[in-house]
Amino acid sequence: MKRRNFLKTATGVGIVATASTLSAPAIAKGIIKWKMVTCWPKNFPALGTGVKRIVDAIHAMSDGRLQVKVYGAGELVPAFEVFDAVREGTAEMGHDAPYYWIAKHPAIPFFTTLPGGLTAQEHAAWIYFGGGQTLWDELYAKFGLKGFLAGTGGCNVGGWFQKEIKSLKDFKGLRMRIPGLGGEMLSRIGGVPVNMPGGEILPALQSGVLDAAEWVAPYNDMAFGFHKIAKYYYAPGIQEPGSALALTLNLSAYNDLPTDLQNIIKNAAENEAFRMLSEMTAGNAEALQVLVNKHNVKLRSFPDDVMEAMFKAAKEMMEEMKNKDEFTKKVYKNWSIFRKKIIQLSPMTELGYMSLREKFKEII
Repeated sequence: MKRRNFLKTATGVGIVATASTLSAPAIAKGIIKWKMVTCWPKNFPALGTGVKRIVDAIHAMSDGRLQVKVYGAGELVPAFEVFDAVREGTAEMGHDAPYYWIAKHPAIPFFTTLPGGLTAQEHAAWIYFGGGQTLWDELYAKFGLKGFLAGTGGCNVGGWFQKEIKSLKDFKGLRMRIPGLGGEMLSRIGGVPVNMPGGEILPALQSGVLDAAEWVAPYNDMAFGFHKIAKYYYAPGIQEPGSALALTLNLSAYNDLPTDLQNIIKNAAENEAFRMLSEMTAGNAEALQVLVNKHNVKLRSFPDDVMEAMFKAAKEMMEEMKNKDEFTKKVYKNWSIFRKKIIQLSPMTELGYMSLREKFKEII
């Protein structure tokens, strides 16, 4: 609908209503103004640029009727207060990684990633076609929220280490920034997990508070400058095989929008779900060359005893999900059945092809 036509209609029938329980979004001449808080610095590669694409798409598709102002981490609320800020109405929407909110409910990490879990593509398939969105809606409704898949960092690397990891013994007492269930996995193999926002990691590495850290992958990691302190870069990792990000909405505010604006938000989130991964993939490929060739970063793979211990810890954690509570048990059952099917499929598709491509890379 053209804005002039919308304004004409609004004059005749009244202005669109929004949630009265929120901080009275400014409505003038049919324009609804919302706030978005995020867990990342504004315009940060992929995570922040993806947020900008979302709000730009909402503005364009709504012909300016819904305008969203973005606040980066710490500008309106701290990074780890995004969930509560949206729930309480300080902002109408947020962009975050749901596993940050594990203290709110043990099932929440399923909607980001689990150690040894699904890749980004597999996770999206579960959300869109495996029953994941229905379960997510049921869970978030308890908090007065609505979540949409709205980006992914893809498969995270194992992390940055100040010292070389030669065996599982080197993890004993190792202080590492790693959030969510990845942190629980680390503690089970002898490490000490520390959770902190991305902007605090480099100073913690510099001061010796941390011995190691994981964030995402080369594109984002180079932007934060971790290579300046820690030269050993381990990959792949299993702690976050496909870290999905969410557009989190205050459910009351969302429900009070006209249907077309609700659909615009939904479509803007879905458009970014894999566009962010595309930016991340392209950026990772470029950044890796710079890290290795310019900054002399040393690429390493974890020893077999470390990987075995990580996968065993991941399996134990997933099995324990069944006994958390009835809802978590329901999510786990749905997710694990889907995961088993995907594991059977993967050798026939991307996994099989990529293994062959690596085997015959000298030919192609």
